[in-house]
Amino acid sequence: MSSAQLYDTIGATYTVTRRTEPRIAARVWAALGDARTVLNVGAGTGSYEPADRDVTAVEPSSLMRAQRPAGAAPCVAAAAESLPFEDQSFDAAMAFATIHHWQDPIAGLREMRRVARRVVVFTHDTSDTGWLRRFWLTRDYLPEVADLLVGRPSLTELASAIGARVEPVLIPWDCADGFFEAYWRQPEAYLDENVRRGVSVWAKVGPKAEQRAVHSLRDDLASGRWAERNRDLVGLDAAELGLRLLIA
Repeated sequence: MSSAQLYDTIGATYTVTRRTEPRIAARVWAALGDARTVLNVGAGTGSYEPADRDVTAVEPSSLMRAQRPAGAAPCVAAAAESLPFEDQSFDAAMAFATIHHWQDPIAGLREMRRVARRVVVFTHDTSDTGWLRRFWLTRDYLPEVADLLVGRPSLTELASAIGARVEPVLIPWDCADGFFEAYWRQPEAYLDENVRRGVSVWAKVGPKAEQRAVHSLRDDLASGRWAERNRDLVGLDAAELGLRLLIA
């Protein structure tokens, strides 16, 4: 299933839980440097688009494009792997939590590099052998996530494709954007179907795995087992769960 097909299917309630997290946005916008014209690839509903720059968005899903707010940047229906722009058309190109949906992430990144002088990508380091165990949700409840990434390029390969440096991004405990790892210190949130519907992982693992994980988590929260297993998280203000910025 392409990213457009996926979000045309699951994206109807996306804006309920997915919004800009200002502390992460500050990192992305700082990485854009002095760029005045910015292309946002896989833009979705427009989160993380800097309001003080001239932004053009690219989004393949018609449902996601329809949810962009009034006054949002103009949005083009296109895929990352074939951007309809001339070489070096923009000062910078950005992509936020989207390249794992692309059919060919390397080709998409090279297209971003072609059309812009600077590239900033927010993604996840799944090449670290310990990443699955750092997050309790994948470690204890949803190991199927590992299967979703079989055959995908590593972070090193992604970075090498565009000559990028890599910077870690910590997730604040009260993260405003409800992406997959956001509620690492608020486990009850994952029992909320609205939260899960805003995250593509749950759709991809399928309803059987989703319901098993939810039931197990609910039981462990009620029994106190989750709290015992994860007592070291209570005092943390931010967590390192493999999120990364690629900057080229």
